[in-house]
Amino acid sequence: MIKVDCDYNIKEDIGFILESEKINSTELAERTNVSRTTLDSIKKQGKARDDVCEKIYAYAYENKYRINSVKEELIKEKYRDVLFHGSKNGLSEVTILCSRDNCDFGKGFYLGETYTQALSFVCEKEKSSVYSFRYSLANLKIKRFECNLEWMLAICYYRGTLGEFSSNPKVSQIAAEVEAADVVIAPIADNKMFYVMAQFTEGEINSDVALHSLSASKLGLQFVFKTEKALQNLIPIEKLYLSNPEREDCRRILNERSYEIDTKLKLAKREFKTGLYIEEILK
Repeated sequence: MIKVDCDYNIKEDIGFILESEKINSTELAERTNVSRTTLDSIKKQGKARDDVCEKIYAYAYENKYRINSVKEELIKEKYRDVLFHGSKNGLSEVTILCSRDNCDFGKGFYLGETYTQALSFVCEKEKSSVYSFRYSLANLKIKRFECNLEWMLAICYYRGTLGEFSSNPKVSQIAAEVEAADVVIAPIADNKMFYVMAQFTEGEINSDVALHSLSASKLGLQFVFKTEKALQNLIPIEKLYLSNPEREDCRRILNERSYEIDTKLKLAKREFKTGLYIEEILK
């Protein structure tokens, strides 16, 4: 278990807005509808209520200041090895024992290599936020996946859609390698991609169609820290506030991406008609 005691750096972010806009606290108070007294309190205590955070960060975002995205670049320049986790309700600690076992690779703490990845998984939730972490893979056993059949079978196994094929020796070997690892590194699969995988496990499409459709995702890699030993190699950096305008933009982009995957699936069905079906692969 690790403690997550970082919070929004709203004090520093307000300072950035004041400097960038070349305004004083009184002017910012007028523009955000946050009282000068409240701004002064934030400067002293470094904390703010959620409704105040929303007004300040929404103002920044609507005025083209992409604070979170720029922070991603800066902390990567500073620390190099950085990952991001999207949380629906906030984090105080992380432990493997309390994690869900029906995720892509079973129990574990899931992180993405970019801020946008983490945001995309929680942008629907009003009180969601994104956390940044420093990490190291030193002295850890790693299982890596590419966007291939092995990766697809692993995810379908852990998400429980392989049915009669769950005990197949090929699948069991893949699962054993996952369970022996401290960290799994693999392409991200969101629910839209899993819909394509489910069509493969149900025998509706062949493996070539599925994999060529999934290649349209462009979501990057996920890092799954599966053991308590692995968690000790994570250091929390900062909690990032997600304003309503930013979450709305993310939802729009995800909706557009879903059309891209649908189109790729339809075209792949026409192009790749000779690939193997699941019962042929796991016979």
